[in-house]
Amino acid sequence: GVLRQGRAFLDFFWDIAKPEQEVRLAATESLLRHLREGKKEDELRYTLRRLVDGLGATREAARPGFSLALAQVLQAFEEIPMCSVLEQIKEKHNLEKVKKKFVRNAAFGNFFGVMALFQSGRLVKDQKALLESIQLLQQLAHHQAHLRDLPRKTLIDIMSEVPETVFEEVLFDILQSDLASAFMSPEGLHLLLVGMQKFPGVLKPKNLKKLFGSPTVVNEENIPRLVELLQSAAKSEKKDKKLPSVVFDLLQVSLKEDAFELFWKEGVENGLLKEKSGPVSYMCYRLLGSALPLLSKDQLQMVLKGKVMQQYGEHVVTTQLPDRFKFAPEMEGYIDEFLNSCDDLERQLAVVIGFSTLTNQGYPVFSSSSRVVKHLQPVALQKYVDWLKHVFLRPDLDCCLDFSSNRQKQNQENADIAQYKIARLRKWIIHRLANIIECPVKKEESLVMDVSRFCFFHSFFEAKKKTSQISEANVLPSEPLDEQTHSTTENYFFGLLQTLNTLTVLGDTAKASALREKHIHGVTADGKLWILLLVEYANKLLSSEHVKAVKPFTKGQRDAWERTLQSVKNLQKKENKSDSAKVVAFQQLLLLMAIHLFKNPSETMDVLSDLLNCMERAFSKESKKTKTDDTEPGWVEVMVEILLSLLTQPSLLIRRISKSVFVRICPNLTKRGLQLILDVLDPYQEQNEESAVVVMEESDKKIKSAQDMDEEGSEDSSDEGDTEEENDSGDEEKNEEVDDDFRSQLMNVLQAGNALVRDESDEELDDEAMMALDKNISALFAEQQKRIQAKKDEKDKMRKEKILRRDFKIKVLDLIEAFLTKQSENPLVFDIIEPLLRVIEQCMSSDSDKQEVDFLQKTASIFRNSLCRTKQYCKRVDALKEDLHAFVERLVKKACKHTNSSVALYYFSASLYLLKVLKGNMSDKSSALPSTLPEEQSNTIPQACQLLRTGCLDMERVTVIYKQALTQFLTKRNSALTSSMFHDLFRRFPV
Repeated sequence: GVLRQGRAFLDFFWDIAKPEQEVRLAATESLLRHLREGKKEDELRYTLRRLVDGLGATREAARPGFSLALAQVLQAFEEIPMCSVLEQIKEKHNLEKVKKKFVRNAAFGNFFGVMALFQSGRLVKDQKALLESIQLLQQLAHHQAHLRDLPRKTLIDIMSEVPETVFEEVLFDILQSDLASAFMSPEGLHLLLVGMQKFPGVLKPKNLKKLFGSPTVVNEENIPRLVELLQSAAKSEKKDKKLPSVVFDLLQVSLKEDAFELFWKEGVENGLLKEKSGPVSYMCYRLLGSALPLLSKDQLQMVLKGKVMQQYGEHVVTTQLPDRFKFAPEMEGYIDEFLNSCDDLERQLAVVIGFSTLTNQGYPVFSSSSRVVKHLQPVALQKYVDWLKHVFLRPDLDCCLDFSSNRQKQNQENADIAQYKIARLRKWIIHRLANIIECPVKKEESLVMDVSRFCFFHSFFEAKKKTSQISEANVLPSEPLDEQTHSTTENYFFGLLQTLNTLTVLGDTAKASALREKHIHGVTADGKLWILLLVEYANKLLSSEHVKAVKPFTKGQRDAWERTLQSVKNLQKKENKSDSAKVVAFQQLLLLMAIHLFKNPSETMDVLSDLLNCMERAFSKESKKTKTDDTEPGWVEVMVEILLSLLTQPSLLIRRISKSVFVRICPNLTKRGLQLILDVLDPYQEQNEESAVVVMEESDKKIKSAQDMDEEGSEDSSDEGDTEEENDSGDEEKNEEVDDDFRSQLMNVLQAGNALVRDESDEELDDEAMMALDKNISALFAEQQKRIQAKKDEKDKMRKEKILRRDFKIKVLDLIEAFLTKQSENPLVFDIIEPLLRVIEQCMSSDSDKQEVDFLQKTASIFRNSLCRTKQYCKRVDALKEDLHAFVERLVKKACKHTNSSVALYYFSASLYLLKVLKGNMSDKSSALPSTLPEEQSNTIPQACQLLRTGCLDMERVTVIYKQALTQFLTKRNSALTSSMFHDLFRRFPV
């Protein structure tokens, strides 16, 4: 009857056996739907028979498909007796009657049959079927060659779902042999451990004693056997890269039996760790991470000072090579998960401090930039910061779990090893403190200021004696800070200052929320700059007799400091006036330079002096009057020169503040000030511009550490791109001349030694003459080698100067972009167009290395996005319309003359930008007309009229310009113009 219904029903079973999981699931759903709708008993009987047959299929992918389908059918049709299905499975896959070559298929048939019964959710409710299924699994456990430990694992899964009453009444008796032999295999042990946790009322100590002779699992007698079983579990599951379940369950049982210390010290540290194998070691590390949420504070402190931690630290230090397996990220995941879920601040603190004291020759293995501290509660975070500061001042290496690698032990010098460790520990602590402020952790303003003051004090000051007036001098360092530590702290402090400059406003007050909505950064909740608070703190330190500066100020530097502070106070009085942007700009820059007086006093003095003079001129009453002397630069030009010089600094903080200050003074920028910036970018004048030379000299002095890596990284590309091609063509003649000079010098030396003129006599030179000749030749070759090296050094210097110059130009482009973004309606924008086009043209025509390509891409991006595509543009061009029309004509002609279509596109796009500006402006004559219309009539002007409005655009003149360009495009084969340019023109300006 079934076969007569066509192939649709039979195809379900074919699809269930297919290897694609999606196909199998879809076929199972379709089969269930068909059976529910048909409600035919013959189809259901056929389905059960086909599914049971398929459980032992030869294809591995088919077995789980049939097993899942059988489970779904049994779940959907509860009237099917479980025992009858189990009997059907046993009969079909009879292990005793099957031929030897089909034993494997029969074993899998029985196993997947029990799995189907269990997954149906009905097995636990049918005690008879449950009992028979457990017995069948016990029988299958003997077929390890085929099924391995699958029957045992399934038995554990079933047992974990069974109620305690059913376990006691039905399963306990038949499982007694398995439980008694728990110490024979990891699976057997796992079965016992799951039973102990799931059914504590049944597997009580007295029952355990009857089973295997001891009332507990974790005791001194069982430890050796437990270690062997855990080692076996680690090796069998090494590919999974996860903690074996039996190990975690044993940990939980040891805690329950109050034998954790015995388990950890004897079983793990003195047992498992002694076998130096990767899988076992990684299992111990995973056990350590997994144990963190389960342990008390005392247990945590014991574990975090033990051998597992030390071996984990050695692993981290010795696996720095890229091809080695690194466990550190996984361990950080364990710590992150623990801190996130733990509400006990004492345990949080114990774990963070425990990992912070695992040190390799003083330097903690735990990453100083780890973000797990974001989960610390505010009180725990404050205590952790206090602990870090205390250890910085009074480093106690005895409280650290310190170790050294074998190579370090061979290379270390015992005399200075203690000081070396202290320096390494202090370096890590300062970075950790600075990173806590950067990390997105909930923190109070008091904590931020506390850390900032601490870093600043130990960067530039030392306490003469203890004083309660200054908290940082309340505790004296047990070991004085050396010069290297001060320098390291100073570097991290300026990184912290950068964080403070971009820090969002902290706190829950209404004022703080209002400042956050305005996207204001770098200020406290009451609106004060963080850097201002640090300058005020620095002034307090300078005035204190209890502390001294590491680099004391000279009288001139102290006067500059006092003058700067007074200027800042004067600026604060003007903050609420109309020129507040200018006030904040000067204030930020003055404060930054004031802080830098501590770092580079001699270099900062000149900048600070110029800045103070510039500020006085900017806010003096005379500067607001009309200037009569055009030769003297205005305050804006002086400020631009200062900002350009600051852009050469390697400090990211200085560069960002410089850009921020420039944005604030943009509205005051003059044509001369803008020209100073554009001169830096001019590819044809950079060799002649004095300012460019000054910037080059400054950058050569200042950009050291930040640029060295860039220079090395781009060395290959610039050598290949520049030196090979340029030097091959340009230096060949010089090399030939040098070779001729060297050849003539060598001939002279040989002739002077009579090594060549020996026509009449064949006598050889005596030893003394030969020695003299050798000496002269050697000196000549040494001198030649020096000349060759000098030429190489000169080329290298020129290459590095070129890299520095290009890097400086890339930074200056940020100022151009800022101006175009913030002052898009300023007429000075028109002065930027041609300089940017010259840069693009020059970069495209040169042999470019990677840095030059980056420069070109950035320039092109600014030209397209910040200039040509901007929606805001100058609305006051009536006086400039004649110049702009001539500009359009010049741009289009240059586009026509070019041979490179890419460059021509930029010129053509610039002309379209100017068309947009001219069309969008109303001339003086036409602007008077709409004002005479009534308001109602002006609001009803058709949109077509607005579209036809030409503004300041001279249609006849512009039409002639573009008509000539179109004629050239259509008549000249090699024209650089393209159809897309004219398509863009007609689309945007259809009039």
